[in-house]
Amino acid sequence: MVVQARGRWALLAALFISVAQAQKGGDPGACAACHGADGNSAIAGTPSIAGQPKIFLENYLVMTREGVRGSAAMQGLFKGVPDRDIVALAVHFSKLKAKASEEKADPKLFNRGKDIAAKNRCASCHEKAFQGREQMPRLAGQREEFLAEVMLQYRQNKRPGGDTMMNAALHGIPEADFKALAHYFSRLK
Repeated sequence: MVVQARGRWALLAALFISVAQAQKGGDPGACAACHGADGNSAIAGTPSIAGQPKIFLENYLVMTREGVRGSAAMQGLFKGVPDRDIVALAVHFSKLKAKASEEKADPKLFNRGKDIAAKNRCASCHEKAFQGREQMPRLAGQREEFLAEVMLQYRQNKRPGGDTMMNAALHGIPEADFKALAHYFSRLK
């Protein structure tokens, strides 16, 4: 319990430092506290941003700055950040290498997720290797719990600023299958 509390305080301290840096203008180091120095998050529920398509990152960060997407903490970090800094951040993180989960895959769950993705044509938007493109995010190597939660938010129409195409794409997929999809995507390199 004490270790957990210390971890929270360290994270909060890093977040406050990040806020100060971000207000100085889109410093990639300001993103490291939550998203990892290399853009690969080690924090449950926090997405990895390394290797995301540049346009996706730009759009997401502009919508975050405008209060349409992202958490309250992210909105605070990006309030007033100029477009040129958002573009610079997007370029920086889009060039970093995404890392897949190092946890061992459950073959049954992985194959189930692979079948669900193929049946529902997820690659038609997110590309064959699920690396994303343009405004479509990279799913390959993304944090498993993050993906499962985002799919649930889309399904429940609770994803702030979310794309209605995803609401429609997930229609008819049982929520129990989100875990298999997230497991599959998170293990892809």
